[in-house]
Amino acid sequence: MSLGSQGPLRSWAVPHMLSTNGHFHVGDKVVYPNHGVGVIEQISSRTFGETVEQFYLLKIKSSSLKVMVPFHNVGAVGLRRVVKNGEIQKIVDFLTDGECDNNADWKYRFKENSERMRTGSLLEVAAVLKGLLILNQAKALSFREKKMLERARYLLVSELAMAKNCEDNQIEELLAKALAKSKLRFPEASEFQA
Repeated sequence: MSLGSQGPLRSWAVPHMLSTNGHFHVGDKVVYPNHGVGVIEQISSRTFGETVEQFYLLKIKSSSLKVMVPFHNVGAVGLRRVVKNGEIQKIVDFLTDGECDNNADWKYRFKENSERMRTGSLLEVAAVLKGLLILNQAKALSFREKKMLERARYLLVSELAMAKNCEDNQIEELLAKALAKSKLRFPEASEFQA
């Protein structure tokens, strides 16, 4: 939709009709990498001098945090739709029998895992989770790696629950069964509470 014919601030009047060349619409379930799932609540425009900037306003499910993402920044921040069934199966298959490599050096491992978490790919998040669970069998995780494991667990459970439109505990059972086949135990959420 071209703003030139609409005028610079008209978009607020019809937010439900706006889209970015078919990218996202109001009500779409999306993922904001490393923050989790949210819903596009509004699409709006703001004028900055001569420039008209369009934004998605999304509400993050876990924190009720509201985030404004400029259209031109969608790719840079990695905003994407919630995974679909085919992708869910790939994640479950990976947790069941996928290979995981862990760097022996803590600094490099943490850096690699941090980069994986920032990609926004749920399969990468699953790789971080599985890698840390394997590592945890050999030795206790550092405080920062425990926090990363907690974050990976949360991101997987919340997005898969939204994708399958079910409760978190159903996803926790699914992931626990998949990991059990790799002789790994899916951690309970309560294990991360102080």
